[in-house]
Amino acid sequence: QVQLVESGGGLVQTGGSLRLSCAASASISSFLTMNWYRQAPGKQREAVATITSGGSTNYRDSVKGRFTISRDNAKNTVYLQMNSLKPEDTAVYYCNARQDIVNHYWGQGTQVTVSS
Repeated sequence: QVQLVESGGGLVQTGGSLRLSCAASASISSFLTMNWYRQAPGKQREAVATITSGGSTNYRDSVKGRFTISRDNAKNTVYLQMNSLKPEDTAVYYCNARQDIVNHYWGQGTQVTVSS
């Protein structure tokens, strides 16, 4: 089994920054993509950022220019640097590893709260 453990969430004021970490129990280079999702109360889970094994990145429009996804293969860790945070960024953030179109793995989530 593959375990993903997120950390780095917390309470921050509007305009502040946080860096989320996702530590994997397996080599992250073995996955097609590593991803960050988020889910706010009463809303659907939505994709935030993705990074491929080749290093290509993609972001949802609402976080472009503010969030950066990166990886450290030697540490089996994926990061999400979040700058210029807004109240609408408040959600539980989940790490996701995509092995193929069928198989994927999820972390337990970490809470991010942005106050006005």
